[in-house]
Amino acid sequence: MNPSPVEAARPRLGTLLLRRGALLAFAAILLVFALGAPNFLAPGNLANVLAQSAILGILAFGLTTVIVGGGSNVLSGGLDLSVAANLGLSAAVYATLDNAGYGAFAGIGLTLATGLAVGLLNGLVVVGFRLPPLLATLASMNLVAGLELVLTENTVLPSASPLLEWLAFGVWLGVPALAWVLLGVAALLILLIDCTPFGLRLYAVGEYPEAAHAAGIAVRRHVFASYLISGLCGSLAAFCSAAWFSGSTTGSGEMLLSVVAIAFLGTIFSRRLRPSIGGTLLATLLVGFMINGFQLLNISSFWVNGLQGVLILLVVALSGLSRKEP
Repeated sequence: MNPSPVEAARPRLGTLLLRRGALLAFAAILLVFALGAPNFLAPGNLANVLAQSAILGILAFGLTTVIVGGGSNVLSGGLDLSVAANLGLSAAVYATLDNAGYGAFAGIGLTLATGLAVGLLNGLVVVGFRLPPLLATLASMNLVAGLELVLTENTVLPSASPLLEWLAFGVWLGVPALAWVLLGVAALLILLIDCTPFGLRLYAVGEYPEAAHAAGIAVRRHVFASYLISGLCGSLAAFCSAAWFSGSTTGSGEMLLSVVAIAFLGTIFSRRLRPSIGGTLLATLLVGFMINGFQLLNISSFWVNGLQGVLILLVVALSGLSRKEP
């Protein structure tokens, strides 16, 4: 029996309420910090939040691309747990080459190649060997993290190239260079995924893989490409990280929880609760403002990690409920 108009409208109503509720929660958080945290709305502080969010945001863009191509199911869908480790290894490669006296072209090129190599490895394991992305990228995460430890001997590698100085201290129209990098990468990926045939096919592959295959779309090729994009985002974020920390630092894996939280949180800022770069950008800013507000209020960063874990649980649970048929 066909559902009644009221029953058919319930999923759409739930999606609308969840999305509007997320935007209202975003506004409420900003209001609380604006009233309680000193200088929270100062132009300089807002610009710094954008700059500080570049590292997590670009990593989350890569993860979002993988989720788009593989589906948003946490266990069997698209997932890349190696993004943070990829950043650590790529930053270590760049710092090592810079300290060894290699030119800018070689340093930038080999760093980007490192990120692409990690994406290539993930794509081969997931697409070629058909291992679950959760297990495949968990294994590659440990492999990449181990390579970083071997390269750096678990020490900080300082670096001060002209590129890093520009990223760290450059300002245009009163906005830091890192903020422009964040917005630029977001704009490019929005154009690629939302405005090109490749992006439309990538969404089809993630949401309806069997129908996409029947329509003649190269499903495995698109999934493979999503991991390459994620790998490239890891190396791009490495430049931002090296600029922010003046070189390669240890502990990049600690960013993973924040990146996963941002990528999943971004779905509730999107139409039909599907992953998107625009939604991930909003989620990046939300997490960035939360971290900044907690810092201004002298609240321990441990509370931020706990809150991010709660956000992941809420997003997964609410998304499941909103998509459940009545």
